[in-house]
Parts: sequence; structure tokens; C-alpha cells
Amino acid sequence: MEEKEARWCHDIGREQAANKPLLKTVFQVMMRLFSPRKTTLLFVVRDKTKTPLEYLEPILSEDIQKIWNAVSKPESHKDTPLSEFFNVEVTALSSFEEKEDLFKEQVAQLRQRFFNSISPGGLAGDRQGVVPAAGFSFSAQQIWRVIKENKDLDLPAHKVMVATVRCEEIANEKLHHLSSNEDWLALEEAVQCGPVSGFGRRLSSILETYFSGYDIETFYFDHGVRNAKRKQLESKSLDFVHPAYLNLLGHFRFKALEDFKSRLEQMLNIGEGFAASICTSTESCMLEFDQGYADAAIKQANWDASKVKEKLCRDINAHALSVQDAKLSELVVSYEKQLGQSLSEPVESLFDNAGRDTWASIRKLLTRETGIAVSEFSAAISSFELDQSTVEKMLQDLKDYARNVVEKKAREEAGKVLIRMKDRFSAVFSHDNDSMPRVWTGKEDIKTITKGARTASLSLLSVMVAIRLDGKPGEIENILFSSLMEGTVTAVSSVDRSITTSDPLASSSWEEVSPKSILITPVQCKSLWRQFKAETEYTVTQAISAQEAYKQSNNWLPPPWAIVAMVVLGFNEFMLLLRSWG
Repeated sequence: MEEKEARWCHDIGREQAANKPLLKTVFQVMMRLFSPRKTTLLFVVRDKTKTPLEYLEPILSEDIQKIWNAVSKPESHKDTPLSEFFNVEVTALSSFEEKEDLFKEQVAQLRQRFFNSISPGGLAGDRQGVVPAAGFSFSAQQIWRVIKENKDLDLPAHKVMVATVRCEEIANEKLHHLSSNEDWLALEEAVQCGPVSGFGRRLSSILETYFSGYDIETFYFDHGVRNAKRKQLESKSLDFVHPAYLNLLGHFRFKALEDFKSRLEQMLNIGEGFAASICTSTESCMLEFDQGYADAAIKQANWDASKVKEKLCRDINAHALSVQDAKLSELVVSYEKQLGQSLSEPVESLFDNAGRDTWASIRKLLTRETGIAVSEFSAAISSFELDQSTVEKMLQDLKDYARNVVEKKAREEAGKVLIRMKDRFSAVFSHDNDSMPRVWTGKEDIKTITKGARTASLSLLSVMVAIRLDGKPGEIENILFSSLMEGTVTAVSSVDRSITTSDPLASSSWEEVSPKSILITPVQCKSLWRQFKAETEYTVTQAISAQEAYKQSNNWLPPPWAIVAMVVLGFNEFMLLLRSWG
């Protein structure tokens, strides 16, 4: 028996084109159906190249041995070597296209080998399985029965293999032509620059050209193989053009986002509500993206654009949140500025004229201005449609800011309390009840005036010692007056520097005031009071000196009646009258 197999020179080593699956089938069937006998495997290499046959023959032999080792064998032939079943021979034919005469000569020589196959050393091998002519009919019937009963001997397996090779070659050819198609290259280049109208329609047409061409060229090949290779062609083609599709969706996403930003800005500029502007602008740009996505769709695939769309939604939400934060920040800054202007100077003015009702007036001012600002701010942010907890927090933050303005101003004024006390003392001491400058004639009770001026200054100090926005009544003023004005607290002795615990001002805090609300501690009040008295003592001394000077300037003047007589009689007559009395 002999087996012949033709191979192209360039196919040697390839899995499908070299008919390796067919050889596996031959080996398995031969071992299952026949006992060991020499069968010649003649490999005819087509279109021989410059590679010497002596080099190709070992490669073929090695491949055949690997196939033999890999096939599953019956237990009876598990260790049977290849040589027990087959004689492997290799011959080569030149190219018919390039060397036609030589090719025909070599074919004729090969034909003679088949004619003389039963000669000694011929292709028929050991001829152990030779059937006499008388038994040929029965032998042929038996061979045909075996073929019918064994599907492995059915020729369609070879047909499938041929279809696999050719369909794959045609598919690769179509894919190669697609990659160099001018229409495709122009479309791909256009997509690099920006959105392309009709992308899906144009790309569908290009793909359909090559898919239909594949169908025409593979029409007569095995149906199953043809369809499988077509699916592979479709998959590879779609993978090849998909990046351009994603690039196009990226353009659509970018354009939709930019349009969203532009529309939102325009709507806000004409006074539309923020939430409504966001909703309208979002719907518009998402519709625009969906239209672009529909235009880019191709009929050969149902590509999913959900990730790109989700990215667009995230970008829109991020920009909307950014604009919202910016707008809200602008509103907050605006209303904080409004509160600063409406509270800072009025509070400073109230501290200038500090008295018993100062903190009550400040609380009233704070409540009024905060209420106005909170009401206006609440109306301004209503269009943002924020959740209730966010609104409440923003309103509370605005209230806290207003309170902080007052507290900050109070701390600033507390730092200038000594100056204000001296100014208050000077104003009260140097002006009468009608706010007219005092003239020290000697009739004024400087002690009483001094006490009144100090009382006014101490009253100012009592206002500045702590922040009292809670409205709770306190004893700070009484403590200061009893300790500083009524003399309960005296200067510290140079011998005994200790401060007795009975001194209400011997402390760094006020019992009725929280530490964070203290502006001037009791101990600091004592120190300020001593400094205040020392720095205002000169003013009192000056007033006393002015009284003394006034009295001395009046001692050389005649009595009032003498002055009247001089005016009536004249000076000479008045002197004559005095002499006559004398």
C-alpha cells in the first residue's frame, strides 16, 4: 500500500496547510483497522525553493514522528514504532509556473514509480497485505463496508480542512484590504479632527463591501467553516475600526459637555433658577449626545456607549457642582460683606457711647440685621433646590458669621479700652451738663466731678470686660464699682504683695461668663484701673491748679460797691471821697 500527500514548500511546518490533522486520522485508523504492515507515505513537495531537499526531509520526518507520538494508540500498539506501519519518503517538484518543462519531467518520473510500485523496492512496501485477483471483489466490498462504518474515513474531514485554510486566507485578504481602503482611511482621518456626520452609514457601507465579498468568494466551501471564519472576519474588522468609533464618541462627549457649560451660563445670566437651568441644560446636551451616538451606530454591531455616556454624566455633574459651589460662595461672600457693613460700624459706635444698655442695643442690632440677611439669603438660594439639612447649615453659618463680626469688633474695642476710658473721663470731667467746656472759677466741686468722670469711665470698662450676647443679667458692673470706686480694693502693699482671696477681682475669670466670652479678666481690670487713675491724675491736678490761679487773680480787685462808685463818680472824685472819710 502507498499513501501520497502533496505539500507546498512554504506550507511545511504549518498545522492546517501541512495536513497534520489528516495524518493523525490516518495513523489512528491504520492502527485500529489493520495489523502492522509496511505502508509507504510519499510526501511530494510542490514548488521547491532554493532550500535543499536534504534540509526539508528531516523537518518532515520530525513532524511525522511527533504526530505519531501524540496520537492515542490501542493497547496492542502502545509501544509499536512508526517504522512498523510506514515507510516515509520525500520527493520534490519544481514550480510549474517558473520551470514548466522540468516540472513535467519530474512528474513523469514520479508517475513511473507508481506504475512500478510492485517491483522490488517499489512504493508497495512489504506487500504483506496483497490480495489475490480472485479475492479482489470480496476485499473491495469489505473495504467499502469498513469505510462506511468508520466516520474517521469519511472525506468531508478533508473538505473541512481545505475550507478552513481557504476561508481563513480569504478573510485575511479582506481584512488587509479594509485596512488600506481609501474611504476608510479618509473617514479615520476625519474622526481624528472632530465629529463626522454620517459616520455609521459610511462605515457600514465599507464593512459590508468586504463582508459580502467574503461571502461570494467562500460560497462553495463548507457552510460551517465558512460561517465560522466570517464571524472571525467580522470580529477582527470590528476590533480594527472600533477605536475610531470610540474617538468619535469622545468628540460627541466633549462637545455635549461644552454645550452644557455654555447653555448653563447663558440661562444663569438671564436670571433663570439654578436647578432649573441645570435640568434644562442637561436634558439638551444628553439629547445631543444620543443623536450623535445614533448617527455613529453601524448595522454590523451593537456597540455599547454606556461607559462614554456615564463619563459624560459624571463630567456634567462635576461641572454643575463646581458652578453651584462657586455661585453659593459668591452669595455667602456677598451676604457676609453685607453683615460686616451693617454690624461693624454701628457696633463700634455703640461701644463709643457704652453704657448700661449697650449690649442690649447690640443684641437688638444683631438680631435685626441677621434676620434681614438670613431672609434674603434664604430666598437667594431657594433656586438651587438644596436639601433641607444643607440649607439649615448654610443659614446657621451665616448667623454664626454675624455673631463673629460682633465678637471680633468687641475684642478690637476691648484692646482700646484704656484709651476710651481716658477719653470718657476727659469728656465728662472737662464739660458741664450742657456739654460746654468747664471754666475753673473755684466754685466747682472737683472731687465730685472727678468721681462722676471716673464712674462714667468705669461704666465703660464694665461694658467691655465680656461679650454678653446671651442677654443674661450679670453682676460684673456692681463688682467693679464696689471694688474700684468704693475703695474695697486698695493698692497692693509694697511689703505684702499677696492678694487676699476675699478680693473679687483676684481672679482670671468671671463666674457668670464663659472663658471664650471674656475680653478683660478681673485682674486685668484692676491693672487697667490703676493705670487709668495714674494717667488721669494730671488732668485733675491741672483743674485744681486752675481754680487756685483763678482765686489769686481775683484778690487785688476792690469790692463790688467801690467799683460801682468809681463808675458813677469817676476815679478822682472817688479818691477825694475816700480822703474825706479818712
